[in-house]
Amino acid sequence: MSGEPFLRRVRIRNYKSIAGCDVQLGRLTVLVGRNGSGKSNFLDALRFIADGLQTSLDHAIKSRGGVDAVRRKSTGHPHNFSIEVEINLREWRVGTYTFEIGAEPKGGFHVKFETLDVKRANGTIETSYRHEGGKIVSASLEKMPPAVSDRLYLVTASGLPEFRPAYDALTAMGFYNLNPEEMKEVQNPDAGQLLRRDGSNLASVVARITDDRPDLKLRVTEYLQAIVPDIVDFERVALGHHETLEFRQAVKGAKHPWKFYAASMSDGTLRALGILVAVMQLADRREAVSLVGIEEPETALHPAASGALMESLRGATEHTQVLITTHSPDLLDEFDAQNDDLLVVVSNQGTTEIGPADPASVKAIQDHLYTAGELLRMDQLQPDMSDVKRQQELTFGY
Repeated sequence: MSGEPFLRRVRIRNYKSIAGCDVQLGRLTVLVGRNGSGKSNFLDALRFIADGLQTSLDHAIKSRGGVDAVRRKSTGHPHNFSIEVEINLREWRVGTYTFEIGAEPKGGFHVKFETLDVKRANGTIETSYRHEGGKIVSASLEKMPPAVSDRLYLVTASGLPEFRPAYDALTAMGFYNLNPEEMKEVQNPDAGQLLRRDGSNLASVVARITDDRPDLKLRVTEYLQAIVPDIVDFERVALGHHETLEFRQAVKGAKHPWKFYAASMSDGTLRALGILVAVMQLADRREAVSLVGIEEPETALHPAASGALMESLRGATEHTQVLITTHSPDLLDEFDAQNDDLLVVVSNQGTTEIGPADPASVKAIQDHLYTAGELLRMDQLQPDMSDVKRQQELTFGY
């Protein structure tokens, strides 16, 4: 839906440190909080959806240490965890996708229930199904493929054209914790379809963008030059059966830019390029990725680059939704209360609480009395506790 964020609303219950949350997201949403507050767990819950659909539910759970590591640890130690997202789809349709996973003895698990409802603009349901314990108990179509209890049914339903748009959009979310060391290594070429989480196929994705959308390659270059002023250009180059990136960089006294392979570039430069490619990449030749989540994009960047970084992320929201985590006051100094969304994350006795900034902080930012970064430096940036209470009432009824 043009101009609207892909993820409208996210509800999570008993996932890692998150007992319950019910929050809305904008085109650019910043999650701010101290180390260990649970910012990454919120992002990981969304990545869990994509992983469960792209690979398998079993892989998504095992890659996180098993179901006991995923479900929230507490005195009651809940047996189930659930995730629900409201999504904007094409032609002004809105979808709600929900599942609850139940833990079993010895690390087993099952899908307790899973639902998908897609509504038209007038609110009528166009497409839907409900999956419970390996059976389809209701559906908008008379004939549905069989279900199993240990897999998300949307994978199977994606073979039907009615359910394919929701599947494609949810699997087109990308989440990144970029690793410069991996980006410096020579890489095995691939199709460059989507950037890997650590950036280890960056050269292939750059080659694909250059071939398919040279206009996006130019935008990435311009944003990179704003963040790292000496960079002139970059391109993918072959090294035998492998590949890497070659940068052209202005050097004082040199008539022409010097060429450097990725292995010679700074961590900050490679992370900046990885971030820009992540938010500018395309899921296919026509469609952008639906959402990009990036953990601490300011890492290894000079504080003076914060303004250019935020401007590039804001520019990317013209075609994709961006969600970042940070605890950087310098980055928050560039927060725009008129165009960006802010969620404050805190840990309360080991339980993550997430909410919009408290009203006093919002007013101080809007009135230009303080920046969000200055409030963070003074440890005055807190979530709106009335909203946190609302979430608890919705989730647990108290």
